Formats: sequence, C-alpha cells, structure tokens
Amino acid sequence: MTSATALYDIPGPAARRRHLLYGLASTAVILAPAGWILYLLFDTGQFAATKWTPFVYKGIQELLLRGLGNTLKAFAFASVLSLALGAVLAAGRLSAHRVPRWTSTLLVEFFRAMPVLVMIFFVFVALKAQPLPALVAGLTLYNGSVLAEVFRTGVHAVARGQGEAAYALGMRKTQVMTYVLAPQAVRAMLPAIISQLVVALKDTSLGFLITYEEFLHAGKLIASNLDYDLPFIPVVLLISPVYIGMCMLLSWFAGWVARRERRSPRTKAAEVAPAAPETLLPGQR
Repeated sequence: MTSATALYDIPGPAARRRHLLYGLASTAVILAPAGWILYLLFDTGQFAATKWTPFVYKGIQELLLRGLGNTLKAFAFASVLSLALGAVLAAGRLSAHRVPRWTSTLLVEFFRAMPVLVMIFFVFVALKAQPLPALVAGLTLYNGSVLAEVFRTGVHAVARGQGEAAYALGMRKTQVMTYVLAPQAVRAMLPAIISQLVVALKDTSLGFLITYEEFLHAGKLIASNLDYDLPFIPVVLLISPVYIGMCMLLSWFAGWVARRERRSPRTKAAEVAPAAPETLLPGQR
C-alpha cells in the first residue's frame, strides 16, 4: 500500500514501469543523433592517426597553450573592466541628477545596440590600436553596458522598504547603496553576471579576426596547414571541450560564491530572545 507525500502520491508499480519506459525512450532519442554523428566522423576518417598526429608535436602544443593563455589574458582584462564600467554606468543611471543619468543612459543604449565585432574593428582600424587592446575595448564596452543594466535591475529588485529604512536612520545615499542595497542585489544578480562573463569569454574568439593570437586563432593555424592534412574536425573536437570546460568552471565558481554568501555570518538572521511576560515596550515604565 502506497503512502502519500505533501507534494504528490508515490508512484505505484504501473507508474514506475511507465516512467522507466519514458526514460528509455528519451535516452534513445538523445543517443541516436549522437551515434549517427559519431558514425559520420568515423566514416569520413576524422579519427585517423594522420589527423591527430600534429597534436603530439611540441611546437603545436606550445602554440595551443600560448593561444589559451592569450584567451585567458583577454578575458581577465575584459571581465574586470566590464564589471568596473558596468558599476560606473549603473551608478550614473541610478543618479538623481539629470546630466549623469541621461549620459549614462545614452552610453548604455548605444553600446548595447552596437555589434561587438563592429566595435572591435573600429578600435583596431580607426584608432589603430594593437589587437589585444582592441579586443578588450570592444568586449568591455559591450559587456559593461549590459552589466550596467543587470546592476540597475538588481538594485531595483531589492525591497523598497530596505532603502527607506536606511534613509530613516540618517544614512546618505552613498551609504545606503554601499551597505544596504548593493550587498543584497549582488546575490540576486550573480547568475546574470556570470552568464554575461561567459558571453565575454566566448567572444574572445573574435580576436582571431584581427590577428590576435588567441586559442581559436591557434586552432585555425593548425587546421589550415596543408602539412597536417587539414585536421579541421580534430581541432574543433579539441578546442570545444576546453571552451565548455572554462564556462562550466565559471558556473561552478558562481555557485561556490553563492554558497559561501549563504554561510556568511553577515547574512544569517540574528537570534532574538523570546519576549517574557514582564517585558516592557519601549517608553513604558
């Protein structure tokens, strides 16, 4: 005899068999295309030793590692500058003064509407910047403007009474934003911030269009070399997991920060002793 929970009835034998069939059918639907793609890769000789031999050479390994290092360097600069620019633009949009508010709004809307590649090429060609500064500038302007909207929305998402209570205590607007609104907003904004940083990480691959020697540029050099029998698919199979792994690492880091924030003593509720019968209200004697 089955018992019930607060949310649903525990499935019986027939329901468990039905769920098992659903699971097997779903697994088959997922594995069938994957098996077909794997068959095509084997059938076209993408796993032949001649196509994978280049990755054994020390020079190729150093080229890939150097490209990966350049990718991480561009991402590090772009992420830090994007967060800083986003914070400045968000502060401007939240300002009570018209000039900084309208100026920040204009900049945010303009850079959000501009394609990243156009900004990168503009800095690289018109301003004659080096590949790394051009790539970082384009990524910073776009992602910083997007993060500015994330920050502004996160601050507005905090309960209005939080700010009103802080103002009632005599705190200035800067203190209210720094000590009351921003710490609460960051926890809500963290998933969106990490998602945008993942976008910035992937967009570093646009650097190969301006000859910046990042990870994708290194793979392109290997795949286009006739001496290696054009190992395009092996390069994709090698580079893609690295990008996926870096994005998953960012997501894991975001989860770790969120768990650490929840365990932080500053975010725990203070224990209040229960009121005794003889406890007097404020102002009573």
